[in-house]
Parts: sequence; C-alpha cells; structure tokens
Amino acid sequence: AERRRALGNRRLRARHLSSVHLQSRDMIAAAASSPACARLAAPTRGATRSPRTQGKSLLGDGGFARDRVARRSIAARWTGRDRRHKSTVVKADASESSKPKPNGVYERFQQGISDEEREAVRQSWDKVMRWSRRVEEKNSKKEDVLATTKKVAVMGGGSFGTAMATLLARNKADLDVVILVRSEADAESINEDHKNAKYLPQYELPTNIRATTEPAHALPGSDFIVHAVPVQSSKAFLAGVKQHIAPDTPLLCLSKGLDRETCEMMSEVIPEGLGRKQPLAVLSGPTFAVELMQGLPTAIVAASEDKNLAWRVQRLFASTHLRVNTSVDVVGVEMSGALKNVLAIAAGMIEGLSLGNNALASVVAQGCAEIRWLASKMGARPETLAGLSGTGDIMLTCFVNLSRNRTVGVRLGKGESLEDILGSMNQVAEGVATAGAVMKLARRYKVSLPVLTAVARILEDDLDPRDAVEEIMNLPQVPEV
Repeated sequence: AERRRALGNRRLRARHLSSVHLQSRDMIAAAASSPACARLAAPTRGATRSPRTQGKSLLGDGGFARDRVARRSIAARWTGRDRRHKSTVVKADASESSKPKPNGVYERFQQGISDEEREAVRQSWDKVMRWSRRVEEKNSKKEDVLATTKKVAVMGGGSFGTAMATLLARNKADLDVVILVRSEADAESINEDHKNAKYLPQYELPTNIRATTEPAHALPGSDFIVHAVPVQSSKAFLAGVKQHIAPDTPLLCLSKGLDRETCEMMSEVIPEGLGRKQPLAVLSGPTFAVELMQGLPTAIVAASEDKNLAWRVQRLFASTHLRVNTSVDVVGVEMSGALKNVLAIAAGMIEGLSLGNNALASVVAQGCAEIRWLASKMGARPETLAGLSGTGDIMLTCFVNLSRNRTVGVRLGKGESLEDILGSMNQVAEGVATAGAVMKLARRYKVSLPVLTAVARILEDDLDPRDAVEEIMNLPQVPEV
C-alpha cells in the first residue's frame, strides 16, 4: 500500500511538471511571436536583404540560433514581469492576511457601554466646556494684560530664556521683546539672522525679538523683566544691573536651583542681589525649550505671594500652546524645581549603569518621597508637590533624554569623570551645584535623604555609582511611607 501511494505521488508530480513545462513553452512562444520581438528581429529602417540572406537571420552566422536565444531572452523578461507582478499580489495578500483578525474585544467593549453611560460621559464633557466659556467670559471683563504690555526684557540668552521670549513674541506681533545677552556675537546672531546660533540654531526667531549686551538699552521701560540667568551667577548679575530695573517692575524668574553657598531659593536670591524687595513671580514646570519652540502643548505654574501678579503672568504667557496654572505656594514650586534636578542625576546613573526600568522607577519613587519630606518641612504644600511643578517636572526630567541633569547622570554611570562631563557641556546642569545645598538643608531640617545624599557623594568623587546603588539596596527593609 505504501509503494502504491509513493508511485501515485510520483505520477502526480510528473503530471504537474509536465503541465508547468507546457505553460512555460506556450508563454515563451506567445512572447516570441509578439510585435516587440518581431521588431527586434526585423531589419532597421532602410535596410534591405540581399538574395543570399533571404530567409536568414540578420544576426550573421548561427543567426537562427541567436534569434531563438534573443526571443527566449525577451520572453523571459516578459514572464519575469509577470512573476514580479504575481509576487506583488502575493505580498499584498500576505499583508492583508497578516492583519490581526477581529477577536471581538472591541465589539464587546462597545456593547458593554450602556446608552445611559454614553450620555453621562457626553454631559460631563459638555459641563467642562460650559465652565471654560464662563471663565473666559469672566476674564474678558478684566484687564487685558497682553494688550497693555508694550515691552518685555529677558535677562539671559540661554535656551529656556529664548524659548519663553519667542512665546511672548508670538503672542503679540508688535510686542517689543529684548534679550539681554553676554556677547556681541550672540546679539548679532539674533538681530541679523533671527536665530540663537549658540543654543537653538535650528529655529527662526520672530522679527519682534531683538538682543543687546547693554542693560541700559534692554531693561528700562519694561513692563515685565524675565530672569533666566543661572542660579549660581544670579546674585552678582543682579547687583550689576539693579540701577536699570525700576523698583515696581515685576521680575519673572525662570531659573531653578539653590544657591550653593547660602542654600537660598531664587525668591530669596533676587531680593538680596537687588538689595530691595521686588514684585516677583517664579515659573516652573515640565518644560523643554525645544518643544516650546516647536509650539507643542506645554503647561507651567506661575507662583507668587501676590495672587494678582500670578494672574497677570498667566494672562501674559497663556496661549493655545501654553497653559499657565497659578499658585501662591512659592516654596513648593521652587523646591520642586530645584530638587528634581538632583534626582534626575540619580535617574541618569541608573540608565548609565544599565540597571533596568524596575530600578529606575524605584529610585525615582524614592526620590519623590525625599523631595516631599524636605520640602514639606520647609513649608511646601502637598498638592503643589503632586502637581505640575512637582511630579510633572520630575517625570519629564528623570525619564526624558533631553534633560541636561539626566545626561550628566547617564555619563557618570558609564564611567566618565564629572570634570570631563562638565567641560564638554555648553549649558548649565543646575543639579550638580544644587546637590551640596540640598545636603545642608537636610541637616538643617533633620531629614534623611538616602538617594539625594548618594548623588551628592558621587559628585564629590567620594562614592562609585554602582557601589551607591548596592548600598541603597541593602538598607533595612521598611514600611512604605
């Protein structure tokens, strides 16, 4: 029986091969007799055959054989096209078949939503939209801050200062936005090429932005002054320009960090640098300069002890691309913005050491708790620490590669020295200087901060990153707090 089955299979294969051979022969014959093939074998225009070559190929000796080869070549090309077309069809069919077949999950999901639930969701959305219209109508009856603002000065031509200047210039085409920069080359690039060639060379700036190196040209007559100078340079810088700043001009601070020597926040550094009290608001939140330049949706917090000033800052910066929440918790907003830079270095080390996502999440969670412990002792509100300027900024800085502080940590984890890292950067990573100030505050307020303390020790070249992780993992097991 097995031999009979094998013999039958061989006969079926033989019939199949014979059929394929006949089909190929017919296809070649059809192609060879085609007009295109005939034109190839025909004489060129004006050529005549001599009596000796009548009935012979023009291909010379052995021409008939070559004719057959040529015709077979053309036929092969034609059939090749057919094969390619068929393979394309097969691929298309394969792609169709590769699509996941409906498994009924979506249908069951839709069927599980009752009409009452759909209506409740729709009503909830409509309620949000009605609230939005009421608030906008109420705000329209108040001061139009943007309309009454004629000039805004930005102290500091870094990436974030430039991005916020760009946002203001886009909000109002005739607003005079002046950036106070350090070098003539930076000013020339902004004024002539409309680009910040040093920090954001790929983005064109609005034409109503100009730059100068002279405080006397930039600051007087401003309705608002934005402070975007690095924290460690701020006190000396402000002392040098204070004569050009009117005492009633609001300062809007973008700088995040703590003074290395005094552990002061920027809300304390600015009055000391100016030698007087000044209307002040701080802006902080999950904001990368490049995404502001691209017009991507962003949210930030404007915090001031003066509620009206916080509201005015909100109305000045708010746009379809930027949401500005207001707060009176200046300590919470500032401490979140300062401490998250130190935590981002720790997160980067975990990445540089290739310790995985579990370790990264654990370290960031522990760091969030440590920030809450210290900031709460200093008077910060829990809701602020859980909001945009707290959790929001921590997530962005710890998990996204654009973060300068995270980059420092990644490179440390890979074995580079801090000296080489800082020497190769053209922007300031505030977390490096802030780490030491955090340790002083921890001692002052008697708070234990294992992760942030480990970062400070590593930056002081007193502890290896991998050893630090091992030591933290071996700490006593404790309840969740």
